[in-house]
Amino acid sequence: MAAGMQARGQVEAVMRKLEGALLDGSLAAGARLPSERTLAGQFAVSRNTVREATQRLAARGLVRSRRGAGVFVTDQLRTGIASPWGQLVADHPALRDDILEFRRVLEGATAYFAAQRADAADRARIAALMAELERARRADDKAGEASADARLHEAIALASHNTMFLHLHTSVIGMLREHITINGTGLREADADTSAHLLNQHRTVCEAICGQRPEEARTAMQSHIDFVRSRVQQDDD
Repeated sequence: MAAGMQARGQVEAVMRKLEGALLDGSLAAGARLPSERTLAGQFAVSRNTVREATQRLAARGLVRSRRGAGVFVTDQLRTGIASPWGQLVADHPALRDDILEFRRVLEGATAYFAAQRADAADRARIAALMAELERARRADDKAGEASADARLHEAIALASHNTMFLHLHTSVIGMLREHITINGTGLREADADTSAHLLNQHRTVCEAICGQRPEEARTAMQSHIDFVRSRVQQDDD
């Protein structure tokens, strides 16, 4: 009986640790889990304990085993909130504006806490993505800009060191980004000035975060979202 309880306790402990890695983003959607042997050594448990823990996570849809390839993180946390909304957002402009209004509050707060809490690795990641955004702009690579833009916002959410900001970001905002268009194209294709405005806004946000100026970061992010909202509303009018 005692041995059985100890084994169950070890399985629960491994589950909690793996869940923690899912929640803090260190095991992102699509990532392959380390091997059973590696995890067993890391957590000082048997491989059977690791196997049972991952099977329980799989039963909840958080990971999926691929025969011969390993165990991978699903996008369950990323899409769990937003997935039923995609077509509604595309078809209903009023809903789109509601979500942009929510995004203004959420991302403003995310930038504020990122400026307070970002560590050296977070700041380096943000700076690298900002440099990538700058390079894409110089090359007039609009697809590259959009990709760097999305990853930059996610890096800011990660730097907030708040699990809910990170996962609300990846679900709600990731879904919304796919459906914000101007005249049927991406924001950057709308006119020649839009990319330049967006680049300057991102630069201001990143400088405030990396300079550890929370209020300035929040204001800059909210100004950025206000600009996006104004462009989307123009398209709806």
